[in-house]
Amino acid sequence: MGKETGFLEYRRVNNGDVPASERIKTFAEFHTPLIAEDRRNQAARCMNCGVPFCQSAMNLGGMVTGCPLHNLIPEWNDEIYRGHDEHAFNRLHKTSNFPEFTGRVCPALCEKACMCGQNGEAVTVHDNELFLIETAFEKGYIKPLKINVRSGKKVAVIGSGPSGLAVADELNHRGHHVEVFEREDEIGGLLMYGIPNMKLDKSVIKRRRKLMEEEGVVFHTGVDVGRDKKSEELLAGFDAVVLCCGAKKARPLAVCDPATDKGVYYAVDFLTKTTKALLTGKDRSVASLKKQGGYIDAEGKHVIIVGGGDTGNDCIGTSIRMGAKSVTAIEMMPKPPVERLASNPWPEWPKVLKTDYGHEEAIHVYGEDPRVYETTIKSIVKDKKGAIKQVETVKVKFNGGKLEYVPGTEQKLKCDILLIAAGFVGCEDYTADEFAVKRGPRGTVLTADDGYHVTNTKIFCAGDMHRGQSLVVWAIAEGRACAKEVDEYLMGYTNL
Repeated sequence: MGKETGFLEYRRVNNGDVPASERIKTFAEFHTPLIAEDRRNQAARCMNCGVPFCQSAMNLGGMVTGCPLHNLIPEWNDEIYRGHDEHAFNRLHKTSNFPEFTGRVCPALCEKACMCGQNGEAVTVHDNELFLIETAFEKGYIKPLKINVRSGKKVAVIGSGPSGLAVADELNHRGHHVEVFEREDEIGGLLMYGIPNMKLDKSVIKRRRKLMEEEGVVFHTGVDVGRDKKSEELLAGFDAVVLCCGAKKARPLAVCDPATDKGVYYAVDFLTKTTKALLTGKDRSVASLKKQGGYIDAEGKHVIIVGGGDTGNDCIGTSIRMGAKSVTAIEMMPKPPVERLASNPWPEWPKVLKTDYGHEEAIHVYGEDPRVYETTIKSIVKDKKGAIKQVETVKVKFNGGKLEYVPGTEQKLKCDILLIAAGFVGCEDYTADEFAVKRGPRGTVLTADDGYHVTNTKIFCAGDMHRGQSLVVWAIAEGRACAKEVDEYLMGYTNL
């Protein structure tokens, strides 16, 4: 433990935020880091508990609390406090392949289980992690790893999201030859085209790609396996094939269809087109975006978003930056309490109201929280050209687990753009069909004995395609665990 009284002496201080009035003018990242002295004080708050729940990943009350990667959090917090940044980074990198991703976009399951959070405020584990990885890149602690011995085994990884990248990184370091096939023009999966730039600048992904290529990983972008490249070729040319294609089959709304209704879009398509337009521009400014074509422009429009998760929040922030006239976010669930209920004690995941950056920006721009709870869309109204112009909403309630409309609560709202951010229902069919893998009720690939190996094949599966829609940190954890199974399959043993 670095400083025995640190948790008593120092209050929690988060990384700063650019004010909403300024950050909505650009798609650049808006968190500002603490100076090194303040960061060391934050690390000094770590108590080095006898039982560090922060690294446990326990399932309590049906939800996980603690880090799925089992990061050695008390160890590297102690090293940060003492100024041993390189040692701290080495302890972090032992369990985490890509802290630059989780340090930006993870909801910090570790902090929800922090002992300091039981009666006060948790340690800034998330911000400390980001400090370590960015310091490591800045000071050259990270160098391409020279792989001296190769196994002669070849592995194909289909999909380059966080699980695919973790599989590739682990197996390449083990000495196998790894080739990654990605259908988009850039690697990263939803890291690249599902998470907006202000949360994760795309240069961060490109930096990691460069490092992995220097270490020997081969990336093939613009190759859509199942269409451009067939399974027979991959199964014949590689000793193992790992499917990491995500769970991108979007959950539809019964009252509309993006394929036929003008002005209705799936949220990921909206975010993807925005990011692609930004990448072709000269910088991250809104002005630069406006000079590009091919994206869905919300300027001057009434935007309604269905879904209250992270993707819905990202759509709010993106629409505001474009200059939307209004933004409304519709959620079916009741509004969570501001503070924990007695039935939701620490260290369970706190089921409390979360006001994220998009909500803060909407409050600044429009003067009120954009979220409407216990509501759904009953129908849509189109103009003479077939474009959406209104939605009819209705209050809902759950009766014995069944969703019911509340009579007399219908309301019509102006709507020029309707974004569906209602989650996903499993992997897309065509790649799974191409490899003839079976899927379960959640649309995810079935594997043997809760592992990652598809029985009696050389096929493995990890990430959202295996687990279902989840977090980046879980995808990385899945990729690491899957790589271990692949290595054992190829070598007869594993030291991963």
